[in-house]
Amino acid sequence: MIIGKVIGTVVTTISHPHLKNRRLLVVQPLSLSGDVPDPYFLALDNSQAGVGDTVLVNQEGNGNRQAIQNPEGCINSVIVGIVDSVYLGE
Repeated sequence: MIIGKVIGTVVTTISHPHLKNRRLLVVQPLSLSGDVPDPYFLALDNSQAGVGDTVLVNQEGNGNRQAIQNPEGCINSVIVGIVDSVYLGE
């Protein structure tokens, strides 16, 4: 699982059948201050997220297929939740 921030959307005219009627969003992984951030990636939206939302992303194949309810799905990253807050305790 990855926590990230949605920084954009992707618009396509032709899509793979597993992506039909689903939104693709651009996600920037969040990192602790001082860490080099990981590069952004695309994720299939399963939670009605939007630009600016902090999201929880699953990047495990079988879990993604279950989340989108498609046992044949070829999806690498799926947004499975919108994060309200994060607490890092010491």
